[in-house]
Amino acid sequence: MTAPAAFGRRSVHATQPAYDRRAPAPPRHRQTPPTPGRRVVTAGLWTIVLLFGLAYAVSVAVPLWFTLNDQRLMIVTSGSMSGSAEGAFDAGDAVVLRQISDPSELRVGQVASFWPVGSDQLVTHRIVALQSLPVMQQDTDTGRMVPTLDPDTGEPIMRPYIFTKGDANLNPDPDATPLSQVRGIVLDVHPKWGWVLDWAGSPVGRLVLLGPPLAALATLEGLALLRERRSRTASAPSRREVEDDARLLA
Repeated sequence: MTAPAAFGRRSVHATQPAYDRRAPAPPRHRQTPPTPGRRVVTAGLWTIVLLFGLAYAVSVAVPLWFTLNDQRLMIVTSGSMSGSAEGAFDAGDAVVLRQISDPSELRVGQVASFWPVGSDQLVTHRIVALQSLPVMQQDTDTGRMVPTLDPDTGEPIMRPYIFTKGDANLNPDPDATPLSQVRGIVLDVHPKWGWVLDWAGSPVGRLVLLGPPLAALATLEGLALLRERRSRTASAPSRREVEDDARLLA
């Protein structure tokens, strides 16, 4: 015996299409692999940055290194010390100086840098004689130069002087130089360093050393921005995809 079906009821199973009403996931930016040509350009630009940057860093670090070691690197601008003698050098070389304060450190045959009396131009010549001379002053009565006397002993006040001569010069320097005017003695000579350091420190040298790496870095940044823009354009959804997403969300 079966139970009669309820009057007016009907079981209906209708199949409805399933829609995902969740918001679509944002598009992922796909990175386009660089082409061989782009890799070569990038490698070349980075090579320029490294080489020129290293060259400029060396031009700055070399004089600084000598300064930190209580020495001074000086550029030779004349040929008065050219020759075959030991310690000789030519214009365009660089010499390493060590400052002195004790006259006992000076020897005949050493090469010293000094300011001649009455001049502000540094000269580097060989010491040919060492002598202590009295300090001279002008007599107010006669106008003549006379020795300055020590007020305690009455003896002339003596100071050490050096007599110098350039190896390439025929005659010695005309005036003796007091120790207070001596900048230092030459420890070493580096041929042709002076031209390089002088050029690197000039406005033209800095432009040549810093211009290419800065231009290369700007180019690399521009290429990166262009690559990012192209990647965004390639991964952006099409108009049809946008319309389909709008229908799903309606």
